[in-house]
Amino acid sequence: MANIINYNSWDTNFKTPFGALKTCESAIIKVESSKAFDVCSIKLIIEKEDENLNPVLVRELELQQSGENEKVREYSVEISPLEQPATYYYFLSVEVNLYGEQKTLFYGKQANNGMICEYNYDDLNKYQLTVYEDYKVPSWFKEGVLYHVFVDRFNNGNRSGKVDNPKKNSFLYGNWEDDPMYIKDQNGEILRWDFHGGNLKGIINKLGYLKKLGVTVIYLSPIFEAASNHKYDTGNYKNIDPMFGDEKIFKELIDKAAEKGMAVVLDGVFSHIGADSIYFNKFNNYDSVGAYQSEDSPYRTWFNFKEGPEEYQSWWGIKALPNTNELEPSFMDYIIYDKDSVINKWMNMGVKGWRLDVADELPTKFIQELKKEVKKNNEESIVIGEVWEDASNKISYGERRTYLLGDQLDSVLGYPFRDNLVDFLNGEKTSWQLNDFFMTIKENYPSEAFKSNLNLLSSHDIVRIKTALKSDKDLLKLAILTQMSFEGVPYIYYGDEAGLEGGKDPENRKTYPWKNEDMEIMDFYRHCSQFRNRNKVFALGDTYFIYTENDDVFGYIRYNEDDSELILINRSESKQNVKINLEADCIEEVTVTYSVINNGEKIIGIDNKFNIDIDSKSYRIFKLWK
Repeated sequence: MANIINYNSWDTNFKTPFGALKTCESAIIKVESSKAFDVCSIKLIIEKEDENLNPVLVRELELQQSGENEKVREYSVEISPLEQPATYYYFLSVEVNLYGEQKTLFYGKQANNGMICEYNYDDLNKYQLTVYEDYKVPSWFKEGVLYHVFVDRFNNGNRSGKVDNPKKNSFLYGNWEDDPMYIKDQNGEILRWDFHGGNLKGIINKLGYLKKLGVTVIYLSPIFEAASNHKYDTGNYKNIDPMFGDEKIFKELIDKAAEKGMAVVLDGVFSHIGADSIYFNKFNNYDSVGAYQSEDSPYRTWFNFKEGPEEYQSWWGIKALPNTNELEPSFMDYIIYDKDSVINKWMNMGVKGWRLDVADELPTKFIQELKKEVKKNNEESIVIGEVWEDASNKISYGERRTYLLGDQLDSVLGYPFRDNLVDFLNGEKTSWQLNDFFMTIKENYPSEAFKSNLNLLSSHDIVRIKTALKSDKDLLKLAILTQMSFEGVPYIYYGDEAGLEGGKDPENRKTYPWKNEDMEIMDFYRHCSQFRNRNKVFALGDTYFIYTENDDVFGYIRYNEDDSELILINRSESKQNVKINLEADCIEEVTVTYSVINNGEKIIGIDNKFNIDIDSKSYRIFKLWK
């Protein structure tokens, strides 16, 4: 039987405004029902998860006046502002007379789009409604292009190429180009950490290169003193690792980057600490009384011991990474509150923000308090979270996280962006499935969060994008073009722009191939980032997703008050044709090399209908004219 009612949360004819709501914002819900059915009432039920999904609002929709000849009845209700930020869920309950019997039917969200579907009550897939405290992400971040530097593998700034301050019992590669490898024992434990010798001087020397690439934000993998090459096993939060440099060199990097219009963001690793650290001191390498050594250590309460020093909680069972008690008062003071806390020390030096490692393993209160201190230090700073899923509704350790409600994260890492785009380009998802995914994220995220989402293609934790696309340069260009024209912040993992390939760690952490770059990919990256920076609609505009009715062609429009640009991506091995309706009289082709081509192809619409051909594995961009 057909649905008794009709509703679509993605259509502003049914829900206004689209998507998440501010706490001060009301909304209007409209529903249609066919006059062929005897509908008695339609109710909207809104629930809040932290109250065991008890209804917080039950409202009956009012029947609107309609003409005699209309086939449908229209119902509507206005939702007053929901003043408490939270993740809410809603569904519709319909009382209807069917074959002389009154029945109650329940309607929720179809699995992958905004339309309604009838369910049994126990199986309801409810609509999500994110309600957040209004906030603004600094424009320098959400309008920028971020570059992720894995410090040891980016560049050695010493003219001699000498590695600074090598660690005891470490392995130094003979050549910069050597492929990284792990030296492990029979149990898989790392015996010696390996280093190529990248340092902060090396980043300073390449600031001009990053500027030409269009970079405005430099995100550094951890730079604090630690035993490993990756530094996620912090030894001392208040010291720069001597292999990377010192505070004087770091300050020089911050200042010289700022002169070129680039901000520096640090990686904050607070859910765990290195066993080889001033705080734990398992191996007696520090002149401190560490938590491992004594119950009287000032750091003892930072960690969870079971019996004796050998039994302690560690990150994912890795004994080299003891977990911290993040909410322990002295730890909070040290990291957040003290005048010379870790946060304040480095922000006073000019750091503009923090990326929180494994944010889902940090308590909500810890993130909230850190955000307050960061904003107190500099209102124009940002806090980014490492979250791998939809950050608006992630459940971590049995808790629904509330990262995006205004008091925690400004931005998250866009792994879902990358995963779904790769699936589309590799032929594992259709264009409409990709559209459905992006519409779901756009509906769930506050507008500022969606505009600040870090749209990554690679990172140090996943296979590099070129490898994920089976070394297909044409598909790689489509991924780059999408990243640079999409709503959100482009995130370039060092070396992607040079055509680096690599599987999982350590292959994805190869050194940057200076003087051996793939210049075809490099030039395309530069053109795309410059194109983005020239055309503000890509940094500031909203997005309208287009269903092309062609599985191989993904399309969307970026628009603002002054401009509208259509982007079409064809992944297919063959030329494709799309027929689409646009609110335009004429469209004119645009390239990433110039703002608008002189004498670029113009296509005249017929009743706003356009017929467009796209070559195999290629893209087309059009400016819309009315």
